[in-house]
Amino acid sequence: MTLLRKDGGRPPADMPVTTVHSGWLDLHIVTLTDPGGATYERYVEDHGRAVAVLPYNPETRVALLVSMPRAALMFAGGTTVLEAPAGLVEPGEDLQDCARRELVEEAGLAVEDLEPAGAIWVSPGMTTERIDLFLAAYSDDQRTGAGGGLETENENITVVETPLADLFAIAEGEAPADAKTRILVQTLKLRRPDLF
Repeated sequence: MTLLRKDGGRPPADMPVTTVHSGWLDLHIVTLTDPGGATYERYVEDHGRAVAVLPYNPETRVALLVSMPRAALMFAGGTTVLEAPAGLVEPGEDLQDCARRELVEEAGLAVEDLEPAGAIWVSPGMTTERIDLFLAAYSDDQRTGAGGGLETENENITVVETPLADLFAIAEGEAPADAKTRILVQTLKLRRPDLF
C-alpha cells in the first residue's frame, strides 16, 4: 500500500517511512541518508495543509481575531494568544473557499474578496504543515453571526475586535505571539500603512 500525506501527496518513493500513529494527525518516522551514506531517523508530524486569514475593516481600522484554548500552548506553560482565523483544508477544497468557510465558522464573517499574502512552512524541522495566508477587507454589514467555531469541534472560540494600531504594537512586542498572525499583521502594515 502506498502512503499518502494528509494533503493527498506522496513522500519520495525512496524515503523509508514507518507510521507510528494515524488519526487526526499522522506521526511518522522517516529515514534519511547523509552525503556520507550514514542513515538517521527523524519524526514527521503530518496533519495537512491549512489557511489563515486576517479580516480587517478599513473604515473602522480594526481586525477580527480569535482566541481559544490551545492544548500545546497550555502544555508549554503559556496562556491564550490572539490569532487570525485559520483551519485545515479539506481534501479537494479550494484554498480561498476554505479561508471563507473558516471566517464564517470562527469569526461570523462572510467575505468574497481575499488577497493572497504568501505561504509559510510552520516548523519545517518536524511538521508538513504549510499555511496559505490571506488578507480580507470587510465591512460591518458582512458580519453574519457571532462566530465561535463549530460546537462539534469543541473550539470554544472568542472573537476579539482589535484596533489595528494596537495589534501592530502587540505583533512587534517582546511577548510571544502567534506566528501566522504576526506575519499577516506585518504584511497588512506594509501594504496598507494608512490603516495604522
